[in-house]
Amino acid sequence: MQAVQAKSRLHWLPFIVAATFFMEYLDTTIIATALPQMARDFHVGPNELSLGMTAYMLTLAVFIPVSGWVADRVGSRTVFASAIVIFTLASILCGLSGSVFEFTAARILQGIGGAMMVPVGRLIVVRNTSKDKLMQAISTITWPAIVAPVVGPSIGGFITTYASWHWIFLMNVPFGIAALSAVIAIVPNERGDNRRPLDMLGFVLSGAALTSLLYGTELASHMEANFVVALSFVAAGIVLGVIAYRHALGREHPLLDFSTLKVPTFSVTVITGSATRIGIEAVPYLLPLLFQIGFGLSAFRSGLLLLASALGNLGMKMFTTRIIRCYGFRRVAVTNVTIAALFVFACSWLTPSTPLAWILITLFIYGLARSLQFSTLATLAYADIGEAQKSSASTLWSVAQQMTIGMGIAFGALALRVAAYFRDADVAAPEAHFVLADFHWAFVMAAMLTLITVLGYRGLARNAGSNLGGGAQSKQSNAVTR
Repeated sequence: MQAVQAKSRLHWLPFIVAATFFMEYLDTTIIATALPQMARDFHVGPNELSLGMTAYMLTLAVFIPVSGWVADRVGSRTVFASAIVIFTLASILCGLSGSVFEFTAARILQGIGGAMMVPVGRLIVVRNTSKDKLMQAISTITWPAIVAPVVGPSIGGFITTYASWHWIFLMNVPFGIAALSAVIAIVPNERGDNRRPLDMLGFVLSGAALTSLLYGTELASHMEANFVVALSFVAAGIVLGVIAYRHALGREHPLLDFSTLKVPTFSVTVITGSATRIGIEAVPYLLPLLFQIGFGLSAFRSGLLLLASALGNLGMKMFTTRIIRCYGFRRVAVTNVTIAALFVFACSWLTPSTPLAWILITLFIYGLARSLQFSTLATLAYADIGEAQKSSASTLWSVAQQMTIGMGIAFGALALRVAAYFRDADVAAPEAHFVLADFHWAFVMAAMLTLITVLGYRGLARNAGSNLGGGAQSKQSNAVTR
């Protein structure tokens, strides 16, 4: 009887983890619209306050790689619950901040909580979900990462317009308390089978590489920044990354286990999937700028338009599992990324005179394709990962996902700069100097990057993910192979 009750409680795991993910991802995106109001309260310029955003991202980059090791040593529930406590307390400190220094320090603490919360939460779900239920579970915990970047600007604009920026952070408190109570009651405290030592040199190398890469891409997203300096940080990050990779290959217990990339389904979702996410994630960055600079709309009205994309993201959730089971991972990945690229390209045709209905349809279908592609990748990643590799795979997947969020923004900014450069404009000019054509070409570049990744998905086996129930045709193909 107790075993049945315990199994029934585990059914709620994906929803608990998804709720914490939404809290973390929303906080990453919602703050952008509040920066002007916060800057006025702190008596500084918005650029000075962006240090808090950068500090948060850099903290994530440093501590995500060590999250799997800590969970294996201390226990996944202990780490997950502690991460929620740290994130919630840091949210309170952010809301009570009275200066840039206080806010930045609180964001660093919040980054430590977020770095432990996301990968460990994903690990808990993967470890406690059977293969036949994994597709639905991953689909559930993926929606926050898909929806939050789209609804964040709308929610942030509403709160800062009709209340105060403090509530952006303070509203995390009731969610954090509820999530912590659920975690203590339901989540099992599992540890890894192998008590591996901490790869300290790997921690330093990976932290330095990811910090340099993220800082470089974040710097590239600021139009007034020196692009050569930004590229130098990116180049340094790549060099340090190669050193970290070679170091990991020579270690028995590396902090980042790159041997998981030998699994074809996992490799495609990390490498090809990262390129897809960069192209698709450039759109939530470009669209608000298009609507505000190109169309002349207010931040709040542009945020309302983005809700069409959010509805597409949420609407697809009801059909994701059925679509993958019907057509298989390979066919869905290839077909859907093509559709996503086409509707990213369709954004390049939007003008102030475009009928509102067509704008909403374009954003809605983009949201559908975005949701399906990200859910497909997140599920397929664990199709062939063994129990012993789940912790390492979850950590590496979280690193790749976090990196591509920042790189998507940087790619959008770079595309705008390139378009302005060929227009003989000053590429160091503020964003208000961009014209409508610059945004159109930026969307074309994002669409091209997205479309190129079709080649990677075509390399998947036809029966990829069939052990998760990925398509009747895949199952038949697998039966013939046997």
